Amino acid sequence: MLTRRHFVGYSALSSAMFACPSWLRASFGQTAIGTSQRPLRLAILGSIYHLGSNMQTIGDRFLVGYPREGNWHMPNVQVVSVYVDQQVRKANAAPTDFQRVMNVNVPNFNRSRPGHPPIAQSAQQSNAHRRPAAQPEEPEKLRPASDLSQLRSQEFGFRLCRNIPEALRCGSSRIAVDAVLAIAEQGGDYPYSSNDMGQILLPTYDWFQQCVHVFEEENHAVPYFNHKQLSFSFPEAQNMVKNAERLKFPLLAGSSMPVTWRLPDVDIPLDAPVQEAVMVGVGRFDGMDFDALDAMQCMLERRKGGETGVKAVQLLEGDAVWAARKAGRWSEDLMSSALSRSDTPLGLTVLDGRTQDLAAPDVLPQLVKDPAACCIEYNDGTRATLLMLNGAIRDFNISARVASHGLVSTQFFMPPAPNQTYSACLATKIEQMYQTGSAPYPVERALLTTGLLEACLTSRHRLNQRLETPQLAIRYHPPAESQYART
Repeated sequence: MLTRRHFVGYSALSSAMFACPSWLRASFGQTAIGTSQRPLRLAILGSIYHLGSNMQTIGDRFLVGYPREGNWHMPNVQVVSVYVDQQVRKANAAPTDFQRVMNVNVPNFNRSRPGHPPIAQSAQQSNAHRRPAAQPEEPEKLRPASDLSQLRSQEFGFRLCRNIPEALRCGSSRIAVDAVLAIAEQGGDYPYSSNDMGQILLPTYDWFQQCVHVFEEENHAVPYFNHKQLSFSFPEAQNMVKNAERLKFPLLAGSSMPVTWRLPDVDIPLDAPVQEAVMVGVGRFDGMDFDALDAMQCMLERRKGGETGVKAVQLLEGDAVWAARKAGRWSEDLMSSALSRSDTPLGLTVLDGRTQDLAAPDVLPQLVKDPAACCIEYNDGTRATLLMLNGAIRDFNISARVASHGLVSTQFFMPPAPNQTYSACLATKIEQMYQTGSAPYPVERALLTTGLLEACLTSRHRLNQRLETPQLAIRYHPPAESQYART
């Protein structure tokens, strides 16, 4: 809870920051240390900006820095503009009849509240010239759902924008940013919340197309990062990749899980024959499981011949999962190996601390009431299964059968809140693309996993049919060097 005593203390600290030497101010963000190069100007587009949102955990890395390889790293990046979709939607919403009658204030970004800048405030180009903003008369209680955009704008001097073209131009007539970070996520009140397949219709494609329109108008494109799946629609995702290729700008997409630490530190050897893999995790096939598919794909793409695409997909649910297990749809030893890497076993382990073999007969059916399995057949004959085992574990683990190497198994380590340092691993890759102008791994991985997720939901919508997926004949080669964090 933010008490008056704490607020006074924070205010004193903030005031001291502007009087302190530059090396101390730099540790609080928006100033890179040890470089004379002009910082890259970054526009951030997001759905919601509150504590724990993806926009906060990733976007803040470019405001205040992040831990990297045993040191605190401050990116040579200046966030100059931010667009928060849900806040703009609220500001543009017409007042209800009740609000008109009762004269209730309607949120409006054009109004300035005490201690908060208006949306059109120009971004400051240098931290050294930024003056401390006026303090609010009464401190606001920071709740988990409280929007942070106004407070962050006040603290770091970036421009809050009414639309995406303004975010790219920062109020001028030309592009005024060097890179774009797009983070669309669930948690807002989108009027098109879902379709008949249960997909959340996030506006990733719409945002991307608005940026492409500006790029085309000005004949100038900049690197673009899209968090998680490219779109809920595979044809839209394909169009995004084609537009990036046509306009020749680097496009990177995906989640944090492929680049986070692994326990143990292992990967599938490059160009090694892989026969089968089993991934175990938690979630629902509603978009949240993209992370698991993305992590599984980042390992399987290293198999002999590179990625050649997916032949067929089938989503199984409920008792059909246990029937498929008995029928040998996936290898029992691979499932057992993957489960053995979990650090979050539930059941008896939670009740009285005893260890338990989750792969033993009848254990999983007792713990998991709504199992799901995504069975994937690759074009080269490789098989993979993603098991969603809510109630048995709380983490994500994989095991693969690799010729001449036996079983290769590991856990994708996801450090807990509030620091959630796996997002720092992703920020490293995003920053690398911004600085070098080249994506560290192919966007085709995200394109394939976007299509896999859509195919899984289509299979469920069609009563769990096995679906041929000729549209997923996507070929690409992974980078020679593994991209996950090691130090």
